[in-house]
Amino acid sequence: MNIYGLIILAALLACYVLELVADRLNLRALDPQLPAEFAGVYDSEKYARSQEYTRTRTRFGLLTGTFDLFLLLLFWQLGGFNWLDQLVRGWGMGPVSTGLAFTGILLLAKTVLSLPFGIYSTFVIEERFGFNRTTPLTFITDLLKGLILAVVLGGPLLAAVFWFFDSAGAMAWLWCWAAVTLFTLVVQFIAPTWIMPLFNKFSPLEEGELREAIFAFAEKVEFSLQNVFVMDGSKRSSKSNAFFTGFGRNKRIALFDTLIAKHTVPELVGVLAHEIGHYKKKHILQGMVISIIHTGVMLYLLSIFIGHQGLFAAFYMEQSSVYVGIIFFGLLFTPIEMILSLLMNLLSRHNEYEADAFAARHTGEPESMIGALKKLAANNLANLTPHPFYVLLHYSHPPLIRRIAALRALAGGQK
Repeated sequence: MNIYGLIILAALLACYVLELVADRLNLRALDPQLPAEFAGVYDSEKYARSQEYTRTRTRFGLLTGTFDLFLLLLFWQLGGFNWLDQLVRGWGMGPVSTGLAFTGILLLAKTVLSLPFGIYSTFVIEERFGFNRTTPLTFITDLLKGLILAVVLGGPLLAAVFWFFDSAGAMAWLWCWAAVTLFTLVVQFIAPTWIMPLFNKFSPLEEGELREAIFAFAEKVEFSLQNVFVMDGSKRSSKSNAFFTGFGRNKRIALFDTLIAKHTVPELVGVLAHEIGHYKKKHILQGMVISIIHTGVMLYLLSIFIGHQGLFAAFYMEQSSVYVGIIFFGLLFTPIEMILSLLMNLLSRHNEYEADAFAARHTGEPESMIGALKKLAANNLANLTPHPFYVLLHYSHPPLIRRIAALRALAGGQK
């Protein structure tokens, strides 16, 4: 094994160990004593159930992570990448078609091998804790729709990347960057009206007190709002959420039907104000710009490493190619990607505080926002005492107790 192989192996094992340490610390941080802030929201039985849910999901995550790592290392050391490459090359297709076949077979195999874990997660774990509403038919159709979208949308994009790196010389990464950026913007624009409705039903919020309160708030903060949609989240889970997606005329705010059923009007306005806060604070634009820059840097580095034969030798390849090089580069980039994810989570947590503050200031009711957060935590069996190291690695949102403390401090400053 050469230096590339050693770096990749060390990175994979290091990431696995970090995840293992974070999981163990997180489980040890579970406190049987209910935080005083949540008295009256959780009873003792529900709080114990939330901790058991955290334990169960953590152990299941460890199992799936171990399986994925073992499978990757086994396929690598048995020369699986070279075997598959020689197989598809033998079909006599061009480099782009060969690359699509190679990548498609790997992704399909990963999907099939992961299927038992997905079934167990949905129909055993989520069912056990009272969350699952997904029927076998919905599960299967979701899987098929996802695969079709991957082929219809991802296939042409991947083909373009392969073609540029095969044909465009030293500037290939720049052409790929332009293509990927255009693709991202188009998908962001069409997703709310064309892609998301393939999986869920989005109905305009009915006339009434909630709709009037939401539109009054939107007008107050000068946020152009054509409609608010109710998503049938209960089709798959009893968990609650809300989100903002898209931009321009296609931007969409959606509230899960389960959220509406469990919250008061002021709480729902607070949740929606939080989502509008992300837009007004330009968090969505910020995320898109960072993603585009990140893609450009990745493609530039790929253009450098994809010509290094040592990278292919590390995986026992007889021949080099763009499509295989992209996969190997992704593995080589693992430690840098992990560091970037830590920074992105840090930025995301900062943005969540800003969106909370926006909602509290402009609704004038921070207690309603606090009430909404508490109900969301209780309904979703959230972990109230996550370990700081686990938060560092995984949390895109601040821990609930910290969010509530920040809102209370803001409320005290307004008095």
